[in-house]
Amino acid sequence: MEDLVEGVARGNVTQVKVVLASVVVALAVYQVLLMAVGYGKLRLPFVGPRAASFAHRVAGDTIVPVAVIVAVMCVSYFGFEDEDGEELRAVVHMTAGSLLLAVLALKVAVVRWLHRWGRFLPHLGLTVFTLFVLTWITSAGDYLWGG
Repeated sequence: MEDLVEGVARGNVTQVKVVLASVVVALAVYQVLLMAVGYGKLRLPFVGPRAASFAHRVAGDTIVPVAVIVAVMCVSYFGFEDEDGEELRAVVHMTAGSLLLAVLALKVAVVRWLHRWGRFLPHLGLTVFTLFVLTWITSAGDYLWGG
C-alpha cells in the first residue's frame, strides 16, 4: 500500500497530504458557517437556512471521502510510529485523527439512519470540526509553519 500511495502522489506524499488536509479544514470551516445559517444562528441575505443545510450535506459528502483518503495515506505511508522525535505531537495527531474518523462515522450514521439522535448533531458537528482542526494543526499546520 505504501508503494501505491507513493506512486499516486508521485513521491510527494507529505505535500499531497498537506494540500488535501488543508482543503478538508477549509471545507470544515465552510460547513460550520453553513450550519450556523441552517440553524438560524447566522443570517445572510444571499442564502437561506434550507439552501445552507442542503449545501452542508453536499459538501459533507465530499469531505468524508477526502478525509478517508488522507487517513489512508497517513496510516499506510507514515504508520503509527513517531519517526521525527516529536512524540507528543505524534500521539495527539494519531489520537485526534482516530477520534475524528469515529465521530465522523457516528455523525453520518445519525444523519442517515439514527434520526432520533438528531438532537446531538450540533454537538457531533462541532466535535468533528474541532478534531479536523486539531488533526490538521498537528500535521499539515506543523509542516506549513516549519515546526
